[in-house]
Amino acid sequence: MNTDRIENSCGIEKSEAIENSGGIEKSEAIENSKATKSSETIKSSETIKSSETIENSKGKESSRDSFFSNHECTEMRSDSYPDARMKIYGHERPVRLFVAGLHGDEWKDTTGLLKGIKPPKTGSLALIPLVDCGKYISTLNPDYYPETGKKIIRAIEELKPEIYIELHSYSGENLEKLAGKHRLELIGVPAYSILKEGVLLGSVSPWVRRKYFPKEALCLSFELRKGSMESRKFAARMLEVLKEIQSRDEFIEYMKKEYPAQAKKAMEDYLRFYGEI
Repeated sequence: MNTDRIENSCGIEKSEAIENSGGIEKSEAIENSKATKSSETIKSSETIKSSETIENSKGKESSRDSFFSNHECTEMRSDSYPDARMKIYGHERPVRLFVAGLHGDEWKDTTGLLKGIKPPKTGSLALIPLVDCGKYISTLNPDYYPETGKKIIRAIEELKPEIYIELHSYSGENLEKLAGKHRLELIGVPAYSILKEGVLLGSVSPWVRRKYFPKEALCLSFELRKGSMESRKFAARMLEVLKEIQSRDEFIEYMKKEYPAQAKKAMEDYLRFYGEI
């Protein structure tokens, strides 16, 4: 997939290299050009892209490298307005993809967590701080990812992350709907586990889990309590752990040590739903 087709519906910032590609000066080339070129042709040479950029546009460079270079080292705004620009730290594996603000006004509780995160010590970390701030559409809806969440799918297809994390938020009256013991029977997916400070842990939508990830990938969904600073702080600490995690098995061992009851429930639910770990 060519990264030029990645949609910037919420403002994904293009890399500095792309912004400057239209104004490359080649004075030496102009001086040595043949006299038969008209002045108009010489002037137009200022807008010629470098050969490296041309190679990228033709797909001669791998799509994954191009995707990294087009989003790496961009700065995210520090104010509170929704910011959809992608940022990528690093260029090696394992690749971790964290996304927030997936629908409705969830960005108010989740987007800021990705703005403040620092680079990992190893591997790569890709951040999409805002997916969509429009109408709420559940990620359990099969139309969500192909439409509202299409930038997530494109990032997954390009980066092939080993670790994929979604940040959501919920209102108190919906706690039972998310973490109630009958969620599997009522909604068709396992209930979330309650971690700490109102933060819930579960798997991502089976629609995206089954279609885009191998079984050994780590795919997690966190739900934060809306308006809770304690939830945000705890979620931020979990993200600090996850940005350094190397694999699914390493995270399972971490959970068994730190949150044994929740780890046991999550693994049982996963086995019951997917049939294997």
